[in-house]
Amino acid sequence: MTDPPCPAPASAAARADARLATLRASLARREAQLMAARDEIVRLEHQLALVSFERDLLRNARIWRLTAPLRRLIDRVRGRRERHLPAPDGPTTYRRWIERHDTLDEGDRVAIAAHVAAMAAPPRISVVMPVFDPDPALLRAAVGSVIDQYYPYWQLCLADDGSTRAGVAECLAALAGDARVVVTRLAENRGIAAATNEALATATGDYVALMDHDDLLPVHALYMVAAEIEAHPEAGMIYSDEDQIDAEGRRCLPYFKPDWNIELMRGHNLVSHLGVYRRDLLARLGGLRAGFEGSQDYDLALRAAEAVGAAGIRHIPAILYHWRQDPGSFSKARLDRCVAAARRAIDEHLTRVGLGGMARVGALPMVPAWTRVTLSPPEPRPLVSVIVPTRNGAGLLRRCAEGVLSATDYAPIELLIVDNGSDAAEALGLLAELGRDARVRVLRAPGAFNFSALNNQAARAARGEVLVLLNNDIEILRPDWLAALVAHAVRPEIGAVGARLLYPDRRVQHAGVVLGVGGVANHFCLKEPADSPGYFGAAVLTREVGAVTAACLAVRAAQYRAVGGMDETNLAIAFNDVDFCLRLRAAGLRNLYAAEAELIHHESATRGDDMAPEHYARFKAEVAHMRARWGAILDADPFYNPNFSRKDGNFHLADRFNTYRPWQ
Repeated sequence: MTDPPCPAPASAAARADARLATLRASLARREAQLMAARDEIVRLEHQLALVSFERDLLRNARIWRLTAPLRRLIDRVRGRRERHLPAPDGPTTYRRWIERHDTLDEGDRVAIAAHVAAMAAPPRISVVMPVFDPDPALLRAAVGSVIDQYYPYWQLCLADDGSTRAGVAECLAALAGDARVVVTRLAENRGIAAATNEALATATGDYVALMDHDDLLPVHALYMVAAEIEAHPEAGMIYSDEDQIDAEGRRCLPYFKPDWNIELMRGHNLVSHLGVYRRDLLARLGGLRAGFEGSQDYDLALRAAEAVGAAGIRHIPAILYHWRQDPGSFSKARLDRCVAAARRAIDEHLTRVGLGGMARVGALPMVPAWTRVTLSPPEPRPLVSVIVPTRNGAGLLRRCAEGVLSATDYAPIELLIVDNGSDAAEALGLLAELGRDARVRVLRAPGAFNFSALNNQAARAARGEVLVLLNNDIEILRPDWLAALVAHAVRPEIGAVGARLLYPDRRVQHAGVVLGVGGVANHFCLKEPADSPGYFGAAVLTREVGAVTAACLAVRAAQYRAVGGMDETNLAIAFNDVDFCLRLRAAGLRNLYAAEAELIHHESATRGDDMAPEHYARFKAEVAHMRARWGAILDADPFYNPNFSRKDGNFHLADRFNTYRPWQ
């Protein structure tokens, strides 16, 4: 009989374990290095995009070359696009996403054909394309992308605006045999607005899609529009997501957009391409307006949005348009003209909707080609009650209170400090000191910490027309923060208004709340660098959001009380602000992230971590309550494109299939 093998000596096993631990540690270090490298690539991409802004084109417009001498000087230079910031995932991830989720096969084509055949009244869509001196090959490709559409009920209306480039006339003449194509020739160059209107005059479709003369439509673009019209026949304006095509013909720089968001639209042209309008609506509006060249489509979209209202605007969360990047040089003078036209369109829009007297239109400091609309509070200014719950933490409270009372340029103001049982001598002394200021009231609220109850108690005692809920760990950065919040909060259609909050290290802590992340909600742009505009300006442009954090939240007192304040029974600590904001939305109000109100948030410096063992059971119960009450709404945030992952609010493409496909 063979003896069994002897076990390895204990020292050998220990050495093997040690070697394994070393390898695991090395692997962890390499993974950390890879993550750091990825973060550095993202940071450098952001910097590259910012540096290139001044030479790139305003993304959503075109400068029509006005004179022959100028055309000779800046041949093939068109002030059309402003490069946005790249998606955090970068071009490689986007190309992989296209392969997995945005590439159609024969089965898709057959299913689309079956859906079209089943449509009771398929709408006719007129594609309107002004033409002026494009590369003939690109013009043929653009026209070909319309002819190749899976959806057959289309018309192509081209207007040649006095092109002189060789090959353009021949390209247009070759289309004469297709009855679906109408070509109009202008004797002289009249500009893009006039040329578009000439093409529009030949349109006979129920809807009109605007297209540039060298861009591309994916083969299912018009089908997707028709399916949206079938599902929502009340739609007057429809827009889709979009991307760009680089010099090598590769798709890149996607803009996965939110649903309709007028506040964001005032920062940059959210509609852009593919933009589709009811033809009778365009007739009522008089088409495109001369004098807005460079931003004529921006002006049109603003006027159309006013005419149809939010209920008449639909967003298709799919890439249905491919911009072609312009390889030519760019004159800053042309960009300036384009931006000026956009600002004039925005300014006129604000006047038409009743905000002109309180609005100032100017450049966004971080991205000058975009727009910041700054509103002023009404005069006389309403009394604001700033509510600060606290317990001990004298250093935090002193900094916060002094910032409100001495570093804020807003009046009249009252500061309500809700003391949740402070017992430290320093805190008690500070409360007594602050209480001697006529603007300060200290409300006693002993007992277990219940953030909702503390704010509700103060709201009942508040005298102000506007309430501002403010954490005691907030540090004031700029004196105009409160005026910026109040100017929005007093608007009758607005519910809660939140601020741009930064960590002490100047990374972003809050840029609005995205619903559904982690099951309930989390913050947009969390831990992004403060000098990053975020994905298409998400960190720096005021926009509508589903919710905002109560670490700094402004709301009219009447609205706070009308929806019952915060839920102190089910949401004592977490998600009470999200629940409150959703109840405001249910009441027909819109919640805003006001990017111009910027503060420092020393997050939860006194409350602690929800994931700590002693808090976790309570946190789980609050999550369960939110899911039971708002689950369907949490899972469909209209301000976060469904193609993004719900793992965070930082605009990463989803690794599962989310793409909208109405033919399936």
